[in-house]
Amino acid sequence: MTAQQIAIDGPAAAGKSTSAKLVAKALGYLYIDTGAMYRAIALAALRAGIAFDDADSLTDLARRTDIRLESAGDTYKVFVNGEDVSEQIRRPEVGNAASPISAIEGVRQILVDKQRQMASSRPVVMDGRDIGTVVLPQAQCKVFLTAKPRIRAERRALELSQRGLAADIDEIEADIIERDHRDSNRAHSPLRQAEDAHLLDSSAMDIDQVVATIMQWAEAEQ
Repeated sequence: MTAQQIAIDGPAAAGKSTSAKLVAKALGYLYIDTGAMYRAIALAALRAGIAFDDADSLTDLARRTDIRLESAGDTYKVFVNGEDVSEQIRRPEVGNAASPISAIEGVRQILVDKQRQMASSRPVVMDGRDIGTVVLPQAQCKVFLTAKPRIRAERRALELSQRGLAADIDEIEADIIERDHRDSNRAHSPLRQAEDAHLLDSSAMDIDQVVATIMQWAEAEQ
């Protein structure tokens, strides 16, 4: 028997989304990219010109914004109010905006409620920063996926260059280290490893090894 809820947490650019997506596909589970949901709110905030410290306006924006996630085969799409923003939310400036916005308690409460609703009807693989600690504390299989900052920067730079975007590894590494600090020290739902989570450092692993390890742990959890 395989765990019905798999929670994968970890810092920025650790490979959570790629790993979670592949595990979900292999098991036939629903994949929920919570980071994409915060990025969706960040994109909406950037478009609306809302300051990242305007908690009331951002909470209201999160309440009014319809976010839909769709998965079909190898394709994963994110829709904001009916618009496909799958590419736009992956831009560096959106990711940087998502970090301070995700620290706002009202925004988190609204999105956590949506995430729990998504996970209530079928087996899921969910990744983010606080899945095993806050969103799905009852998940049978919890993984904390990480890697050295330089390795994560190299992976993110490769991802950006493959999409035709500029990528300075030193700048990306500095952004990752800063984001790690913000995410780990925020007042609400900080990034941390759940006490019952498996620690997986992927610095010296390829994606197939990461997925195989998570699958092994998931299969072992009853």
